[in-house]
Amino acid sequence: MDTNAFLQTATGLATQAGMRILGAVALWIIGRWLARLAVRLLSRVMVKGGVDNTLIGYVRSSLTATLNVILVVVILGFFGVQTTTFAAIFAAVGVAIGMAWSGLLSNFAAGVFLVLLRPFKVGDFITAGGITGTVTEIGLFVTVIDSLDNVHNIVGNSKIFSDNIQNFSSNAYRRVDLVAQLDHSVDHRRAIQLLKSRLTAIPNVLKQPAPDVEILSFNLAGPVLAVRPYCNNVNYWQVYFDTNRAIREAFGEAAFPVPEFHYAIRSERPQAASGTYTPATA
Repeated sequence: MDTNAFLQTATGLATQAGMRILGAVALWIIGRWLARLAVRLLSRVMVKGGVDNTLIGYVRSSLTATLNVILVVVILGFFGVQTTTFAAIFAAVGVAIGMAWSGLLSNFAAGVFLVLLRPFKVGDFITAGGITGTVTEIGLFVTVIDSLDNVHNIVGNSKIFSDNIQNFSSNAYRRVDLVAQLDHSVDHRRAIQLLKSRLTAIPNVLKQPAPDVEILSFNLAGPVLAVRPYCNNVNYWQVYFDTNRAIREAFGEAAFPVPEFHYAIRSERPQAASGTYTPATA
């Protein structure tokens, strides 16, 4: 065996393999840079075009995943792997994964519909999938919602899309629903006038529509007033707590009596029957 020829052949193969590896690394680095550049440029174009942030994030995620798959296929082709074979394998693996992880595919499909139909967008305050909070991200498979107690909730898109969705940010304003209990002795007309004047002085309460204060129902303590100011969604909790405080202060300053539930319990003893009872005789 010719040692020199063997060494020359091995050196040539090693050099060729090394060049291919270096070329693949360079191709990966350049490809990743180009992919990020393409995604960045597309994002800038969409931002300048006034495209919604939710759709921009969704397109960026989809484009990044697609370009990474294409880059892997190109690198494999650079090493001499038949890309058609790889594509077939990739498709078969995709089918297998789809059958095993059908939930992920349903989440993906629901995510597409959420972006297209846009029942809500990033920044909206919603109730969906059993969670109430502010939407911070709409992804390919999940939606991220920060609840009122500042908990980070990750909810599958299919669960959101298959359930009822309440969007509190869609309309220009919303109503705060509270009640105020009155005693039977209180003049309800005076109480209503006091609350209406107090509500108009609360910051961020809308003038139109004007706050509603009316008798809602009655119970053993007296009339129950419905107290309903209107405000923008971002001011909801501030108006909610200020309204409760206004009810307490208005009734306290007016010296209204504290409502009490009164029960009347009557007991009647049966009266003795008049006359004499005579038993029958045979």
